[in-house]
Amino acid sequence: MKGKRIVLLAGKWDTTPIVYNFLTENLSVLKAIIEEPVSRKDFLKKRAKKLGWRTVVGQVLFSAVIAKPLQQLSKKRIAAIVAGYQLNTKPIPLQKISAVGSVNDEGTIAQLQQLAPDLVIVHGTRIIAKKVLHALPAATFINIHAGITPRYRGSHGAYWALANHDEANCGVTVHLVDTGIDTGNILAQSKIPLTAKDNFATYPYLQLAVGLKLLKTVLEQWQRGVRPAAPNTLNSSLWHHPTIWSYVWKRFTKGVK
Repeated sequence: MKGKRIVLLAGKWDTTPIVYNFLTENLSVLKAIIEEPVSRKDFLKKRAKKLGWRTVVGQVLFSAVIAKPLQQLSKKRIAAIVAGYQLNTKPIPLQKISAVGSVNDEGTIAQLQQLAPDLVIVHGTRIIAKKVLHALPAATFINIHAGITPRYRGSHGAYWALANHDEANCGVTVHLVDTGIDTGNILAQSKIPLTAKDNFATYPYLQLAVGLKLLKTVLEQWQRGVRPAAPNTLNSSLWHHPTIWSYVWKRFTKGVK
């Protein structure tokens, strides 16, 4: 997309440099605006209000007892995915980073308006508020979602697809961002290739790797004046972090890692 003004709007993740470096291979990125994570206390209170404390306690236990150790045990497989897909993990140059409290802060909106991007690539942020989208009516916001929408909106789409014996929808979606949670128009979707070595910790890396390839195709099509659309008639569902008991149950009854 020659001549287009592009901004990366992202959270503080180890995968954020991968997205930035992918974009800069062929495009000029004005800025990487990176937000701070939500405080753990606020996050848990909000989640408990929505799902109840029993579920939240189960999610916290899953994170501590299963997810974190699994991340450590999966380092070799993650490194293999990064190498196999030639993902560039080089740090983002400091002069290209703008640190903000939240993507929805007034200061962030002012900065985006000053940058006046044509395209905003979103990676792992809070839900983007309506006021942000409306402040940039000429910009297109695109997200790579770790799941096949609309069936697997929210978190951990690959895991939940496998947990539901829905391997055909274990994948990734590139979509436009609207005011909903992963409800924007679909631009491209694909399954991800799994091996026996993959698990909850590695699925997101496969989804990002495949998603970046999809994004490249979408942007190339846009460069030629073609606006892709992938209609999807799947039912819509919103998924959250698994609890420790639901994960253990599905691990031993269905073999889902």
